[in-house]
Amino acid sequence: MKNASYILIFLFLVSCNSNTIFEKPKDLIPKDTMSLLLQEMMIATSAKFIKNKNSEKNINYMPLVYNKFKIDSTRFDKSNFYYMSKIDLYQKILEDAVENIEARNTVFKDLKTELDSIRKDSLDKIRNTQKRLDSLKLVGKLDTLATGKVLDEIITRE
Repeated sequence: MKNASYILIFLFLVSCNSNTIFEKPKDLIPKDTMSLLLQEMMIATSAKFIKNKNSEKNINYMPLVYNKFKIDSTRFDKSNFYYMSKIDLYQKILEDAVENIEARNTVFKDLKTELDSIRKDSLDKIRNTQKRLDSLKLVGKLDTLATGKVLDEIITRE
């Protein structure tokens, strides 16, 4: 009886295998496309709670992502399950997606900094131009005052 319980426990432990690999689906999304798809999905899920140009929130952008890649959610689910069963491959795909998002973020931050500096420079130029115009008006007034005095001096001399 004791040997039978040991055999059952051994069989139970051997039969428990966490390395389940799903069959490769016929319409598997390629790795590079899957990385791009995951990038867009991350952006779409993060944009859900941000107001769009119509001041609307809580919009589900996932159908737009599926339309962009011309896939449906079931194809994505099948491909996602397959890649998740191969954890090393899936981790590489996710790392690529995160790296590309961070690269995009850096590019957009640099662009924003550049546009902000251009905007600041143009505002400074406008302010300096206004100061010059104000000083030119003051010089013009001084000229009219000076010419008026000169005319008064000319009249009084004659």
